[in-house]
Amino acid sequence: MSATASKTSTTLIERIQEQLRSESIDGWLFYYFKNNDPIALSILGMTEGHMTRRWFYYVPAKGEPVKLVHGIELDVLDALPGTKEVYVGWKQLEQKLGDILTDAKSIAMQYSPKNAVPYVSRVDAGTIELIRSLGKNVVTSGNLVQAFEASWSEAQLQTHIYAVESLRKIVFEAFAEVKRLINKGEAVNEYDIQQFIMGRFDHYEMTTYSPPIVAVNGHSGLPHYQPSKEEHAPIKKGDFLLLDIWAKRRDVRDAIYGDITWTGYVGTEVPTEFVKIFDIVKGARDAALDHVKDAVAKGEVLHGWQVDEVARTYIRERGYADYFIHRTGHSIGTEVHGNGANLDNLETKDERVLIYKHGFSIEPGVYLKEFGVRSEIDVYIEEGKTLVAGGPIQEKIIPILAD
Repeated sequence: MSATASKTSTTLIERIQEQLRSESIDGWLFYYFKNNDPIALSILGMTEGHMTRRWFYYVPAKGEPVKLVHGIELDVLDALPGTKEVYVGWKQLEQKLGDILTDAKSIAMQYSPKNAVPYVSRVDAGTIELIRSLGKNVVTSGNLVQAFEASWSEAQLQTHIYAVESLRKIVFEAFAEVKRLINKGEAVNEYDIQQFIMGRFDHYEMTTYSPPIVAVNGHSGLPHYQPSKEEHAPIKKGDFLLLDIWAKRRDVRDAIYGDITWTGYVGTEVPTEFVKIFDIVKGARDAALDHVKDAVAKGEVLHGWQVDEVARTYIRERGYADYFIHRTGHSIGTEVHGNGANLDNLETKDERVLIYKHGFSIEPGVYLKEFGVRSEIDVYIEEGKTLVAGGPIQEKIIPILAD
């Protein structure tokens, strides 16, 4: 009846305890029931097994971890280090939790005040109330989660660079395919190019969780529009075309995604109406990137919401605030939307710190009824250094039919 788990090393526990001490938190309480918290499983090196009862795993800032498991699932946490406590009834559960947490005042859990960061907010309100009823101050584990879920190894960074460089090549291969078909007088549509891109993913030995966005004209004004075999628009001369593509290496375990967006015009000279909006979006993108570069170079603490505000202010000052309807960027990891800080002061106020050895997108957009522009780059930061893979980044709309 136990969960499948690799032996969690004492090194991991030592790393957790070091992070707890650095944030002046007394302990980290992991809680699991009915698939509520994949973050807990990931950090502890576990996968879902036959777990039908609540379990808790407490890692204090100092001392030995403690497992609290139900009497009919005694071995559920045996792969984890620490002492074991067993409960059967709810009264015993609450009493033993109180004993385990006796010496702690502040307890980190997968919780986010006001659900500000939904990616982290995994523990239900009732369980938070239970821990608080024991006289404990429950604090968010948001920055702790980042340290274990969002930080890349050097090998992972190389998979990300490969992904972004390959995606950039695929963008231009897709534009070239549109040009080839248009010049031959053959019909082409959004779905055709989407499937062409999927084929190029195979060529570069990459995989993705969902097909890319290929959107013309008004469809590009819908940030998450995707064509399908049944519903798609033709691509014709004079059309505005947006490509948002994401993928990662399929042959490397724990590979990191790349995620980029480029725009083109199916013609030889891009009309000024498109250039105007693109230049605003590009300016916002570059302002956000410069802000990140400057903060990293100076060693300043940088929060996700602050970068969003830089891009959003740039667009607001040019009169298009109401047309920028999503956050500026998201954490990137082994999933395209990772568990690190997002660049967000719109959908949420993400107060998490942008940690080193972490990657994220910068992708402001302006979405009009007739067309929408987004320009997306991927940024990686480490101490004193900011990297944008897959350069050069887009500086102008691509005239797809130009020689």
